[in-house]
Amino acid sequence: MFGRLMGNRTNRVQRTSPLAAVHIPPDAGVLSCRVLDPVNEPVANAEFAVSDAMGRTVVSGGADPYGSFMTTVPAGEYRLAVFAEGFTPYRATAQVGENSLASLGDVTLQVAQPPELPPPGDWEIEPAHSSIGFTARHIGLARIHGRFNSFAGAVRIAEQMEQSAMHVVIDAATIDTRVRMRDDHLRSADFLDVQRFPTLEFYSERFVHRGGARWAVTGALSLHGVTRTVTLDTEYLGLGNGMEGEVRAACRATTELHRDDFTVSWQTMLARGIAVVGPSIRIDLDVQIVPKG
Repeated sequence: MFGRLMGNRTNRVQRTSPLAAVHIPPDAGVLSCRVLDPVNEPVANAEFAVSDAMGRTVVSGGADPYGSFMTTVPAGEYRLAVFAEGFTPYRATAQVGENSLASLGDVTLQVAQPPELPPPGDWEIEPAHSSIGFTARHIGLARIHGRFNSFAGAVRIAEQMEQSAMHVVIDAATIDTRVRMRDDHLRSADFLDVQRFPTLEFYSERFVHRGGARWAVTGALSLHGVTRTVTLDTEYLGLGNGMEGEVRAACRATTELHRDDFTVSWQTMLARGIAVVGPSIRIDLDVQIVPKG
C-alpha cells in the first residue's frame, strides 16, 4: 500500500512538471520567464530575442496573453532580451542544461521615460532625410513597394503637444515603383489621375498621446478628389543634431488606406477571381523635421 501511494505521488509530480508536455531533444533544455509590469500585471505584448554566446539570434517571438515565454534550445549559455512598448528593455544571461528547465521566474519591466518632445515653434519636413512609401498586394501574392519622390510639409509644435498641427503636400506625379510602365498606369485616370488631382494633402490638428513614445495623429487626407479621416499610428523617435549642429526631431508612422474610400476603384480580375491589385494600401512614413528658416 505504501509503495502504491509513493507510486501515485511520483506520477502526480511527473504529470504536473513544467516539462511534462514538452518534447525535449536529448541535448536540449527549456528557457522560460514571465513578464510583469511594475504593478505585477502581465505584459501580454512583450517580445523576446534569445541569442547565443556569439551574439547570433537563436529564437525570437512574443509572450502569451499571460506574459509568459517558453522555448526549447540546445544546452548552453544564452542572452535573453525582453522588449515591450513603453518599457525599458530587460536583458539577462541564462545557463540552459540538458533535459532541464532554466527559468528566470518573474521579470519586472520598468516604465521607460518618453523621449524629449521638440520645443514649440514652426518646423518643416526635411525631404533629404524623410520618405513616404507604400506597399500594395499584387495578384494576391507578391507585395509591390513604392514611394513618392517629392513632398513638403510643415509642423507647428504647440506648448501642449496635443494642440500641434501639421500639413503635408505630396506631388502625385512623383509616384515611383521603379517600373516605368506601371508608374505611368498609376498616374493615369485608372488610379491617381494626376492631371486632375496633382497633389495628395494631409492636414491634422489632433495629436493624441497613446503612452510612451506612441502617438495617434488624426487628420483629413485628400486623395483623388476625395477627403477622408485618416489616423497615423506614430512612434516618436526623439531629438538629435545634424551634421551642422542643427536640432532635428524624427518619427515613424503607418496607416492603411482602402482604395474604394477614395474612389480609386480600378480593378481587373484574374481567371481564378483574384484581384490584380489588392483593396488596401499600407503607407509608411519616416520623417525628420527641422526648425523652419
